[in-house]
Amino acid sequence: MTTNYQRVLDAELAKLAAAKARPRLLLHACCAPCSSYTLEYLAAYFDITVLFYNPNIAPAAEYDFRAAELARYIAEAPCGAGVVLRAEPYDPTPFFGMARGLEDLPEGGERCKKCYRLRLAETARIAAAEGFDYFCTTLSISPHKDAEALNRIGGELAAACGVPYLFSDFKKKGGYARSIVLSREYGLYRQNYCGCVYSKRAAEQREAEHEQHSGLS
Repeated sequence: MTTNYQRVLDAELAKLAAAKARPRLLLHACCAPCSSYTLEYLAAYFDITVLFYNPNIAPAAEYDFRAAELARYIAEAPCGAGVVLRAEPYDPTPFFGMARGLEDLPEGGERCKKCYRLRLAETARIAAAEGFDYFCTTLSISPHKDAEALNRIGGELAAACGVPYLFSDFKKKGGYARSIVLSREYGLYRQNYCGCVYSKRAAEQREAEHEQHSGLS
């Protein structure tokens, strides 16, 4: 039976509101568009540090631009008041080590699940080392990301590190649609591939096929 992680999140936020608690959340972020609604939604409940740790992203210029767009959104949006951004230096080595032997798998498969774990494991490590009350990721806002897998991995890492994972599915309750509205409002860069060289290759293939079909019509 599939868990409704939005209901789980609703219950957790209701508990925090009733207790008048404002815990510290380490929120892994993949990009500004995915962070837009997520920050707008969570800022009322948490003191948030956003962690930009994405060794999958290539090339380096793409990594830097996404980090800069995230910083700009946090600086410009009302929900960014008080939010701390921690952008890790670009280092794709861990990703390529993880992806070895999985290069030709389709998007959404085992390589992507391992990439979820790679990024969430570092988030969990930092959350435990620096005394955060929760950790989480913005990734579930994307309709292309497996929220069930993200929450399962988050729960496993939480059990290992001792910091609770904030179970969630941010695409629910119109979250993904709201992220598109906010992206337009703030002129955020919306990339056409997840981030890694393999997703970029797949996006380029889709674009080439689209152009070929358009030329035939």
